[in-house]
Amino acid sequence: MNNVLSFWEAAYLAVGAAAAGVSYCLVVLLMPLLQRYAPARPNARSSHKIPTPQGGGAAVVAAFILIAVAASILLPGLNLDVMHLPIIFAAIAALAVVGATDDMHPLEAIPRLLLQAAAVGIVVAALPAELRIVPILPWWLERLLMLVAILWFLNLTNFMDGIDWMTVAEVIPVTAGLTLCGLLDALPHDATLVAAALCGAIIGFAPFNRPVARLFLGDVGSLPIGLLLGWLLVLLAGNGHLTASLLLPLYYLADATITLLRRILNNEKILQAHRSHFYQRAMDGGFSTFQIVGRVFGLNIILVGLATITVMGTSLLLNVTALTVGAILVIALLWNFSCGRHGKSGA
Repeated sequence: MNNVLSFWEAAYLAVGAAAAGVSYCLVVLLMPLLQRYAPARPNARSSHKIPTPQGGGAAVVAAFILIAVAASILLPGLNLDVMHLPIIFAAIAALAVVGATDDMHPLEAIPRLLLQAAAVGIVVAALPAELRIVPILPWWLERLLMLVAILWFLNLTNFMDGIDWMTVAEVIPVTAGLTLCGLLDALPHDATLVAAALCGAIIGFAPFNRPVARLFLGDVGSLPIGLLLGWLLVLLAGNGHLTASLLLPLYYLADATITLLRRILNNEKILQAHRSHFYQRAMDGGFSTFQIVGRVFGLNIILVGLATITVMGTSLLLNVTALTVGAILVIALLWNFSCGRHGKSGA
């Protein structure tokens, strides 16, 4: 058993390192093209002041797909469903095209949402038929709820990609946590392989997005990343680890969902660009970008630890305690962000 575990640890580490290298090189190759054709101009939602190239997500998506495909061919013992990963990657690639189009020529909200829903529908249809999260629900209703949940997670990932290194501070811990869960047999090897590849690809992109960023992910990156993370978290929940699947992205879920609900209650136009996420309010309240993403990254490391504990020990009391502790820590950070650096509430 130890030899097998050591093999997979080395395999996932190699996959992550390879994806990081490929992602970095692709960004370098694409940078002149992105600087010329894909500038992100400041708007009401932006934290940057001058046009900055976007589209770095194309390198991230290409890197993790290339490395994941190569590894799935070269690594023995994956027990792959022949059509499973190709379907997932096809949906990811299609969504990347939608995101790239939206980056260069903004799409209307309804067509964009329908295209996103189609990609999510493909991913949900590719899930194992026997996978259940809430078995008391009718199968069709549970699948519909999965579609809605992944569609929301896809969009909240896009919403939260609003300052330099925010997605880096979220995706690296979450994908590392998913990889660790895979090593604990909470995820199948192919899904764990994808998590490791995505972790590496984001690491390769990180130097270019370091504050002050020279490059943004763009929708071409944030949308596919959100879809992929949503798929992985559903697999984790379906393998009996619902608490872990909630803990890993808990900060993102809380910030984006509470912000949306608050905007709805205030009768604001929810499709309009805004700066009312907690991390954006923190920046307006005097926090630096490094202070914000540092706090988010540190919280995510703790959430990974709590999620890992629930995977290793599955008692109800342990799960409830871990989720409660995680929720308290997230609420504390949201409150800290809302109050601003000088402790005055911006609510």
